[in-house]
Amino acid sequence: MTRFLSLILLASLVGCSPLARVSSNTNAIREEAQVLIDHGQATGDQEVVTHAQRISNLAADTHVRLSGLEDKVPAWLSTLWMAALAMVVVGIVIVLWQTGLGSAVRIAIGWLPRSKVRDADLAVGMLDPNNPENAREYVAARRASDPEFDAAWRRIQKKGS
Repeated sequence: MTRFLSLILLASLVGCSPLARVSSNTNAIREEAQVLIDHGQATGDQEVVTHAQRISNLAADTHVRLSGLEDKVPAWLSTLWMAALAMVVVGIVIVLWQTGLGSAVRIAIGWLPRSKVRDADLAVGMLDPNNPENAREYVAARRASDPEFDAAWRRIQKKGS
């Protein structure tokens, strides 16, 4: 099913441009007009030759006027491209986050969560001999600031009891 949907999406994105189709049809009309001119000259029918030359000239004029036109991208296709781009960006963010590279990027640009900075400040204070903070204060602050740490702490405490 996914392969089928992919093929439909690909076919809609690769469609031939309207100007290219008009140009191709104009060439076919000119070729048919030339066949009529040759046939009219072979049979001596001047009216067929005259009308076929007029058709050929109109087709040539169409080619000239095509050079001043541009293909217009349909609104639905622009929307589809934007949605696809958004999905790619979200996918990249998810991959970065899940692989841990997101943390590396955050550290590289200096964007550290406030709770982590507060935790590091407590740890530095605990290790500094000039500060009165000790390990008990550090653990209490960690438990108060991080519910997951607190839950893990309680589970380990229960097992030890």
